[in-house]
Amino acid sequence: MTKPQTTRKKRANGVESRQRILDAAVEIAGERGYEGTSIAAVSAKCGLPASSIYWHFKDKDDLIAAVIERSFETWLAAVELPGEEAGTSLERVTAMAGNVAKSLIDAPDFLRLGLMLALERRPSEPRGRTVFLQVRDIARAKIAEMARALVPGLDEESVHALTTYAVAGGDGLFVQREINGDDVDLVALFELHAQLVYEAAMRMAARSGT
Repeated sequence: MTKPQTTRKKRANGVESRQRILDAAVEIAGERGYEGTSIAAVSAKCGLPASSIYWHFKDKDDLIAAVIERSFETWLAAVELPGEEAGTSLERVTAMAGNVAKSLIDAPDFLRLGLMLALERRPSEPRGRTVFLQVRDIARAKIAEMARALVPGLDEESVHALTTYAVAGGDGLFVQREINGDDVDLVALFELHAQLVYEAAMRMAARSGT
């Protein structure tokens, strides 16, 4: 009979190995993109045999999808509106936008890899692309929920337009930083973007109420 302590140790080792594999995949994909990422390269980077990688992940596509999911979970935790004690609605939105930008600086993999996959057209769609589009829908729904809560006068058409604009603007700012690096103050620009979206929301709500 297997001792509970032995079972726990094996489980812990399995979790640690999985994290090592994901960390290595992040580095490789960041350097070489989706096409340049291979199980052999990930194996060399993390120091684990390919058989260990295949034990955790079915194939490269499954591995990339897991990288996107892990990074998204880290990022989504930042998409939380501070409580009312944090100030006015505009101040709360600005603070949240700054936190989102910081999370993208610390864990950019989901958006970097996801955009890369989303812009490609393949005969067989990678699972990573499917996962990215699914998690973006979660993010969009969360932003739409905030818009409804902060600006109750918005109709659904306006909520949809604002959410689309907010996400697209965030994508553009992220790409700009990927191109120009630290010359782009992502936190400041995300805060500005959030303020402009909020002001647009207020104007839309005012028009709807007239």
